[in-house]
Amino acid sequence: MTQSTSARNLGISDFSPQDRIEWRSPADTDFIIRAAYRQILGNDYLMSSERLTYAESQLRNGNITVREFVRALAKSELYKQKFFYPNSNNRFIELNYKHLLGRAPYDQSEIAYHLDLYHKQGYDAEIDSYIDSPEYAANFGENAVPTYRGFWTQPGQKVVGFTRMFRLYRGYANSDRAQLEHANPRLNWELAQNKASTVVAPSGVNDAWAYRPPQNFVSQSRQGPTLGQDTRMYRVEVVGLAGPGYPRVRRVTTTFLVPYDQLSQRLQQIQRQGGRIAGVTPA
Repeated sequence: MTQSTSARNLGISDFSPQDRIEWRSPADTDFIIRAAYRQILGNDYLMSSERLTYAESQLRNGNITVREFVRALAKSELYKQKFFYPNSNNRFIELNYKHLLGRAPYDQSEIAYHLDLYHKQGYDAEIDSYIDSPEYAANFGENAVPTYRGFWTQPGQKVVGFTRMFRLYRGYANSDRAQLEHANPRLNWELAQNKASTVVAPSGVNDAWAYRPPQNFVSQSRQGPTLGQDTRMYRVEVVGLAGPGYPRVRRVTTTFLVPYDQLSQRLQQIQRQGGRIAGVTPA
């Protein structure tokens, strides 16, 4: 693949599919364990005290396969604390698809199936349904760590999975618990309406605007020009600006249109109110 000029100027390579991460000898075990933690825990930070030492020792001694180590991670209390307890059911299912099958859900029927399975058979059955699936076996087998495979065409992969995966994956350095939308599902409306997901670049990239309309389609807050004579307008995207009566843990995306001559004053006001400025772009 020819490297793009932009990537070459930055000293990085274009995105390419991950190599298969597969256990072949005992010398691979440490690398496999690190890769499994990174994939299954969504690149979240892991303290040494949180490691599953018993499952690691079982893998090192050859008592379990990589597939069973992945199962142990996904069924662990650690995984529940990071992804099950804090999130809605829909967001949890999105993350299970991403972490365990390396792709995004294709349509609402997949979400509905796993919601029904969880409510009828419980947490363990929900996790087993991914790891024991023919899809998992065909792509990862017994000794390969799941990897992200939703970015390129392949047999059995729907084209819509390409844009859906971009919606879930926000970069190699990103964590599934560090995104601005936090516990909110990413694909609810696209899946419900059977529409492809839009690929939106981060704020500040090629004049992109990272704002996404609220999923309940309530119009975003706006502030128009009222005082200044300058006609330039800026769009300020804010996260975590709690309104009266709302707890501080509530994470809401709000957008304001602010005249240039009021911009500095408005940014200072947002910061005093505890808001986090996610982007400032020309309107």
